[in-house]
Amino acid sequence: MISKGCEQCAKGGKMVLFVYGYCDQRDCFYCPLGENRKNVTDVYANERLVECDSDIIAEARRMDALGTSITGGEPQEALAKTTRYLSLLKDEFGSDHHTHLYTGITGGRENMRALASAGLDEIRFHPPYEQWGDLHDTEWEDILYIAREEGLTPAFEIPGIRAEPEFLEFLDEGAAEFCNVNEFEMSDGNYRRMQQKGYELQDGHMSAVEGSKEAILDTMGNHEQVYFCTSVFKDAAQHRNRLKRMAQTVRRPFDEITDDGTIVYGKTWAAPKRFDSLGVPDEFYTVKSDHVEIAWWLLEEMIEDGDVDDGEIVEQYPTVDGTVVERTPLA
Repeated sequence: MISKGCEQCAKGGKMVLFVYGYCDQRDCFYCPLGENRKNVTDVYANERLVECDSDIIAEARRMDALGTSITGGEPQEALAKTTRYLSLLKDEFGSDHHTHLYTGITGGRENMRALASAGLDEIRFHPPYEQWGDLHDTEWEDILYIAREEGLTPAFEIPGIRAEPEFLEFLDEGAAEFCNVNEFEMSDGNYRRMQQKGYELQDGHMSAVEGSKEAILDTMGNHEQVYFCTSVFKDAAQHRNRLKRMAQTVRRPFDEITDDGTIVYGKTWAAPKRFDSLGVPDEFYTVKSDHVEIAWWLLEEMIEDGDVDDGEIVEQYPTVDGTVVERTPLA
């Protein structure tokens, strides 16, 4: 089963809103947060540092977002900020802008009511790993029913450390709507701790951990309310599709969008009047303060014909910082 939030994510349509870097669960050896996100109060919309509320709206529009996922740290530890952003997004984009939130604490009825009132659609619980298998008759079971009573869709989202049949029991009992299992990964933020615990990368893989995937699929994979999200899918599909959405939104008429969602164009330091004299249509180039950006294929032809002395082909991300992936000189 794939939830509405996951469907949007697969399309690259889910903006990631990081609201708070602190978390009371300090012993999660698998926490993937890097140093720039851990124990900070900074807010990020995708990779954009949020300095005011309008930055969040601008980033959502930049990627033509279908919805927003709210994460941390622990978003419930910054509830006032989290609910304010939820209301902001719903007010701006309407009820169809689907929102889900990741949390590692139960929070209680008051929090569930506040989140639902602000516009949260779906809440995904990640119970502490040491409690897996013993969640029944605890606050973790209670919160699933409380969340539903308050109008939220309750679910689990867990790292694929090991198979755990108890999560299937909650699904069969109707307490949780679905359970997402993310392939267990090593990141810059947790690599050393994971190695100390004896985990190793799969051969030929940059992030997926060796050994857990097969056992999880054998135990949990056939349940229709369980979705196993591979690291390859997250990296290759979700991220690339989000970049493609951004690229379609910000592209100029002469920009080319690659299969990876990057933008390609030409850059030259020729005088702008040179393009006027050559009769280049306005839609094929734009003048910057110290250079001209132009369709890369047209620049290549102009250099080959001797109309322009030199330039380069630029490939860059469509993100707000416009990080350059590659420069190819032309001469």
